[in-house]
Amino acid sequence: MCSLTTLTYLDRICISIVGIRIKTDLGLTNEQFGWVLASFALSYALFEIPSGLWGDKIGPRAVFIRIVLWWSFFTVLTGFVNGLISLMVIRFLFGMGESGTMPNCVLVISRWFPKQETGRALPWMGIGTQIGSAIAPLIIIPLAVAYGWRVPFYVNGAIGVLWVLICYKWFRNFPSEMKNISSKEKEYIESNSRHNAQHGLIPLKSIFKNRSLWALMAMYFCSQWANYFFIAWSPIYLQEKLHFTEKQTQPIIFTLFIVGIIGLLLGGFFIDWVAKKKGIFFGRRFIGMAGIALVGFSILVAAISTNSYVAAYSIVAANGFYSFGVMAGFAVCTDIAKNNAGTVAGAMNSCGQLGAFFMSLVVGKLVEMTHSFTTPVFVIAAAQFVGFFLWFVIDPRKQLNHDLYDLKRL
Repeated sequence: MCSLTTLTYLDRICISIVGIRIKTDLGLTNEQFGWVLASFALSYALFEIPSGLWGDKIGPRAVFIRIVLWWSFFTVLTGFVNGLISLMVIRFLFGMGESGTMPNCVLVISRWFPKQETGRALPWMGIGTQIGSAIAPLIIIPLAVAYGWRVPFYVNGAIGVLWVLICYKWFRNFPSEMKNISSKEKEYIESNSRHNAQHGLIPLKSIFKNRSLWALMAMYFCSQWANYFFIAWSPIYLQEKLHFTEKQTQPIIFTLFIVGIIGLLLGGFFIDWVAKKKGIFFGRRFIGMAGIALVGFSILVAAISTNSYVAAYSIVAANGFYSFGVMAGFAVCTDIAKNNAGTVAGAMNSCGQLGAFFMSLVVGKLVEMTHSFTTPVFVIAAAQFVGFFLWFVIDPRKQLNHDLYDLKRL
């Protein structure tokens, strides 16, 4: 899972790191580039739930192979575009292919890890996103400088194909299907995991009767305004707003995502520790609320600061706090979903990507109108505070009712 999400973000952030070069080469405005970023987020959002449902039904292995082959193909095609429309179409199809990664990672955790280790397992799919984002400038900028902005897309596509070969050969859907694992370990995992072989899948219409899920979706919609700003707009923000050179942005972007890794490790530890001490109701809420509130505060500091370095490292701190709290939402997905973990996580992430879609449009439009990043950064901070209050509605104890949908009935 860590290697998979490393690849997703290595590919996803590539377009942002070479964004200035692409805009210059293709003659795009910030508003038009916002539409390019939004086209990816929209397709990602639209296909999250279907991909999560698909994983619940056929298993994550086949879905992972489909995802990586598809996105690798369209990553390579990104390097062949020659204008706004072709770039938007390719990025839309790229997002369609990448959708389902996170829901199916959550599904793997529900099947492969004992429930008391959820907090320790979840951060590793998040750590992959931070590793991919951190190493991306180290790989992409030298390639772009030496060979042009198109070559990094070809390289990333080739890496994805190599990952598929390893996944096909080694990974399996359940511990019982995996070679070289003792019977004792298989029994321990399967008897303590969220997945229950005696329960079937709950219909989609019944899943959406859960009040906590709706609040979870709305909260994640808000939080992704910040996350997608870190991923998609921060290199451009650093260069155009704070006036750093392309070379100066490299260590800042690297630090941004290294701090994210630290936040994920700390958040993962405290998700389990606080839940063990105070119960999952308090534990999930406390970590989630603390993280998103501190994100909002840090981004607010960046918006009002007149010092470029204070603003830049406030954004760095914001990503650390985002990473600290974000996995609480995915933990709630496993708490309430059981066998439907892929679908529930897909629903939450779908709303999150809709947040990313609107953020991309809003940021691009506001920057074009005001000729400044200040106003959109204020808007992103405000979205985090809205997400903070939505956590008051989220209750991880309110599980989906699997008892009505056992295997015999299905």
